Amino acid sequence: MLSRRGFARLVGGVVSLGTWAPFANAQRPPRVVIVGGGAGGATVAHLLKAGASQIDVTLIEARQIYSSSFFSNLYLGGFRPLESCNHSYVGLQRLGVKVVHDLAMDVDSARKTVKTRGGRTYGYERLVLSPGIAIKYEAIRGYSHEAARTLPHAYTTNAAGKRNLKHQLQAMRDGGTVLIAVPNDPYRCPAAPYERACMIGHYLKSKKPKSKLIILDAKKTFTKQALFVEAFERYYKGIIELNLSTEVDDFSVIGVDAKAKEVITRAGKRLKVDVANIIPAQRAGDIAVKAGCAVGDWCPIAPDTFASSTVNDVYVLGDAAVAAEMPKSAFAANSQAKVVASDILAHLAGKAEPAASYRNICWSLLAPEDAVKLGASYAPKAGKLEASEGFMSQPGEAADLRRQTYLESLDWYDAITGEMFARAQRGADANKQDANKQ
Repeated sequence: MLSRRGFARLVGGVVSLGTWAPFANAQRPPRVVIVGGGAGGATVAHLLKAGASQIDVTLIEARQIYSSSFFSNLYLGGFRPLESCNHSYVGLQRLGVKVVHDLAMDVDSARKTVKTRGGRTYGYERLVLSPGIAIKYEAIRGYSHEAARTLPHAYTTNAAGKRNLKHQLQAMRDGGTVLIAVPNDPYRCPAAPYERACMIGHYLKSKKPKSKLIILDAKKTFTKQALFVEAFERYYKGIIELNLSTEVDDFSVIGVDAKAKEVITRAGKRLKVDVANIIPAQRAGDIAVKAGCAVGDWCPIAPDTFASSTVNDVYVLGDAAVAAEMPKSAFAANSQAKVVASDILAHLAGKAEPAASYRNICWSLLAPEDAVKLGASYAPKAGKLEASEGFMSQPGEAADLRRQTYLESLDWYDAITGEMFARAQRGADANKQDANKQ
């Protein structure tokens, strides 16, 4: 288990290059533009300003309030209010980061500029792209941005989608059927659909016990499978029905009828449900594609720096990047952000690049105060990131250990959002109070 101080070292540590003024003789401070204000981009902005306040750091983020996808499943289960996932950029602004609430529309890598929907152009010496995911609506016949209002994916930082899914669950009759459609890898946060199933299962068990939840999974296996299957059997027997794809039955959802609330699987099965959470395939956010950083759906990078493999002086991190074994998660993006910030600071100061190392831990809540985790360290080797020191919770663990894992996850959420948005941590007790408000 990690102590609060351990989290400060692991998650909350600001890049430390000492107090120095490498730009005193420059005609203007170096300019770093960051697109995307989530776990990757916001962290880079904070660490750059903390490492060298002279750098001109501009963070372009369309939304004024960031609503974290991580921990939002707990809102669906009734464990915390949605507002507890919402964060402003005031702390970064106070630090000196220029926060621009606009949508980045295009990148001119030759001129080193970023253009926004509002018509402004921002020049850079280094560009950091952390745009997250874009939903591949076209991957499912009949699905679209409009159809998602009826069949929400609730899988981005748009709080409206999560609120819509929760309202649909609340409005559903007792005895209704909920469906979660899970795509093939890779996608954002591999364990999230199954944690979501547990949270919705908890809500149904508590509020609408005659109802059931069906999971249609395009995969044959999934992360933390033994732990989730144990939870389905222990807490949600008769409520959650898991369908994994096989050679005989492919449960990939390939079509939907939003009006009829009907889904169609690749094997030809049709299911009519009351609430459908359709999670389609995903790709790198649009701006990474427009910048020329994507090859296929995702952006290849140099594993020792997360510099783009296709465009000079551009970094791509977080969900949009190809990080091989390293999953697409908030913890991973935050860890990558530390390496990116260190690399930028070292280059601008004319110093040697620090050795890159990465870390990821993923927590999942199964039931009240019953949480599990997995994680690993990662290091560049032979042109890719190689995992080591892997660990995972085990089936049958004692309740006290699971409770400690849950409290640890609260500490982590406080630590990572504190670092992202340059604010003081509140601690697990305050987070626990948030969790008990709903």
